[in-house]
Amino acid sequence: MDTTVTTEIKESTWGGGNRPLGASYGKLMMWFFLVSDALTFSGFLAAYGFSRFKFMETWPIADEVFTHVPFFHGNYPMIYVAFMTFILIMSSVTMVLAVDAGHKMKKNAVIRYMFATIIGGAIFVGSQAWEWATFISGDYGAVETNGGRILQFVDAETGDRVALADFAKSIPSERVEHVESNGIWYYGEGTRTSFTVDEVIEGFKANPGLAIKTETINEEGEKVVLSRQESLAKLADASQVVEGANLIHNEYGSRLFADFFFFITGFHGFHVFSGVIINLIIFFNVILGTYERRGHYEMVEKVGLYWHFVDLVWVFVFTFFYLV
Repeated sequence: MDTTVTTEIKESTWGGGNRPLGASYGKLMMWFFLVSDALTFSGFLAAYGFSRFKFMETWPIADEVFTHVPFFHGNYPMIYVAFMTFILIMSSVTMVLAVDAGHKMKKNAVIRYMFATIIGGAIFVGSQAWEWATFISGDYGAVETNGGRILQFVDAETGDRVALADFAKSIPSERVEHVESNGIWYYGEGTRTSFTVDEVIEGFKANPGLAIKTETINEEGEKVVLSRQESLAKLADASQVVEGANLIHNEYGSRLFADFFFFITGFHGFHVFSGVIINLIIFFNVILGTYERRGHYEMVEKVGLYWHFVDLVWVFVFTFFYLV
């Protein structure tokens, strides 16, 4: 007599059922992706930490670099970066609320909280783009020596940064205009700075209240300001004017600082931008009732995992790059 045994396995979307770690295939794959991405960010931050430790005595001070706030002129160290961080963390809170509303099958609540999350992410991405533009353009300028060191200009009494435009002396240029009419064809040249080294040196000599601040950090954790005579001697080694920052030159100090800034914050910004796009897709699917028909909002939970990861990574980037 043959006996047939039939085993029926019932699985619940949210409960996990008979699956590894009680997670669905989609959530498990998301966790695999996040773990691999975490290792990538860990490598970047480790490289940054190693470079900063190696060049600790000349590394730029974040409080002296990130001092800008949109629509306001003045010195506001880290204020806007703190605002960006607050916005991103609050967007993580609204994502938690969206996931919780999805568990309770509250469509309208999911829509509200996901919309707030998208707005928060968009503000962060826009703020990061503004920060990049400000970092690239700069607003003071500096000179670079033949050895690659950056020399900034400050008021000798107050220690406040002074822009090149405030003291550089205009010298008639001997540059020949490359046009067809005078028989010289124009092929191309590098980007010209607002002032030449000679104009900066002559302007510095004409303003005895100015001094030079070097890259070197003293025992008090501040950049060393040279005396007037030391400043004049240091300027003799100046090779070019630097305005703003890029992958080759950086008016704030070490070029590596700018390289890591663009690479790490840019990589993270790409993640946030991708998250905003994915959230938008899920948001419209919620409006269309896609997940109501499926009977669950697991997609909201999966994109929520990604969004929380992005927020957590920023906490480490903020700590390593801006605070430490």
